[in-house]
Amino acid sequence: MSTPAAPLAAQAATSGEFLTFTLGKEEYGVDILKVQEIRGYDAVTRLPDAPDYIKGVINLRGTIVPVIDMRVKFRLEAKVDALTVMIVLNVADRVVGMVVDSVSDVAQLTAEQIRPMPEVGTGIDRRFLTGIGALEERMLILLDIEGLMTSTEMGLVVDNATAQAA
Repeated sequence: MSTPAAPLAAQAATSGEFLTFTLGKEEYGVDILKVQEIRGYDAVTRLPDAPDYIKGVINLRGTIVPVIDMRVKFRLEAKVDALTVMIVLNVADRVVGMVVDSVSDVAQLTAEQIRPMPEVGTGIDRRFLTGIGALEERMLILLDIEGLMTSTEMGLVVDNATAQAA
């Protein structure tokens, strides 16, 4: 039996504050509550045999942090310049760095401003797109960053049972 509160809870989960950033010519948004800090792009230590989009790791105040270049992951041009930044995220009790072209601002979106993703093919698995944020003349592609970073295709989170068997 469903309760009247269930749709409200689902609606509340889709509204909130989103850190906006650019990848190529598009603007994206992630839940601000997943963001730990924003920092300039630093040199990373490459890991042998890692996929191209895993740039390597950095030492962030004693924590070894994997760094993902979202531009490479989404098959975009990945040039490093003065605007290139790293967004440090807390996802699934892990710290992960995400390299993007630039950070724009923090946008407040209501549930009414968030539209479902259209049924079109993209380079991103639709499971990791939560919707389109319509903000005046801007359109934000909203990412389920926790779902994306913890997906098996990213290879960042290893199942403990699998790790022990190896």
